[in-house]
Amino acid sequence: MATKKHFNSFEEMLSGSDVPVLVDFYAEWCGPCKLMGSILDQVNAQLKDRLRIVKIDTEKYTELASQYRIEALPTLVLFKNGQPVDKIEGVLQAPQLVQHLQSLI
Repeated sequence: MATKKHFNSFEEMLSGSDVPVLVDFYAEWCGPCKLMGSILDQVNAQLKDRLRIVKIDTEKYTELASQYRIEALPTLVLFKNGQPVDKIEGVLQAPQLVQHLQSLI
């Protein structure tokens, strides 16, 4: 389950993480984004010690969505050491997403 935490900046949250961070860029009105919630819960259950999952509402954080060129929802961006290393647009089922991420983290 994703937990809500507040940071002074997105960069602070990324740099403060000791594991890769998977950011789920979503919007409340996006149907496929709602599907990703339960999929990410499954991914988190399998990779919880190796990965942190963060959800960013693109309606509230439009500058982040623009900065990382989020053009489709949902979009997942994997950050390692504060830098984006992978981008996945659309819905992937949990087994495929876990398999994809394991090669990167």
